[in-house]
Amino acid sequence: MKSTKNGAAVEISEAQFAERERRYRRLPTLRCQNDADIRNFVSDVGICMLFPVQGIEMPNVYHAVAGYNKAMTAKHDDPTISLTWNTKDQSLDKRWWFYAKYIHGKATLISLDLLPCFYALSENLGDDDDYLQEYRDGKLSTDAKTIYEALLKDGAAHAIQLKRVSGFYGDEKKSRFDRALNELQCGLKVLPVGVAEAGAWRYAFIYEVLQRWLPDVPQQAQQLSRSQARQIITQRYLQNAIVTTPTSLAKLFGWTLREAQETLHHLS
Repeated sequence: MKSTKNGAAVEISEAQFAERERRYRRLPTLRCQNDADIRNFVSDVGICMLFPVQGIEMPNVYHAVAGYNKAMTAKHDDPTISLTWNTKDQSLDKRWWFYAKYIHGKATLISLDLLPCFYALSENLGDDDDYLQEYRDGKLSTDAKTIYEALLKDGAAHAIQLKRVSGFYGDEKKSRFDRALNELQCGLKVLPVGVAEAGAWRYAFIYEVLQRWLPDVPQQAQQLSRSQARQIITQRYLQNAIVTTPTSLAKLFGWTLREAQETLHHLS
């Protein structure tokens, strides 16, 4: 049988598919029934999406809560949606995991034992001013730099406050703010650490600088080479997805094809 992964067809046997379903907890007997189950699930798989994302072959909390490959629903009172969303919100200030818009700019959870590997592959060194070189090299936008500097200077802030202090308040600047904030999350520079009753919806994420919220991560990342980090990530990923290809792996994690090929070669 074939599985579509990141736009490419990947051969997978029935036995491999069954093992993937077990790892993803897409079985009624293995489904997550409470926040403790979800914590164990994230710790087990290492990296997953909050909700299923088309084209991304990866475990997700929503399916693990449902216990099967459940279609997404817009009903806010759906029990699967409720447990998934509420657990995410309740976890933000507890350091259970890293949560942010990371993989392809979508809601991602990474276990804290695996996070240093991703940090080792980022442009970060763990110093408050290491972003400046990234900006000089053209790898960090001016808008992202402005928002990041506001957090560095003033500390954690909810999105409404952050818009004001960084000069992005107003509907006409919303898309620029959202794009820059996503850039910072994808770059492992900031993450949401709570929810404030602010804004029109009385719901706004509180953002903080990653190395202040998780100060051990940069130091742990320094012990890893980029090659080692990719191998650890890939090994953990394959425990869940079971099969992949160099092309799929590269597209998923934003690596070069050569990096993906070499990583799989070292693990074979």
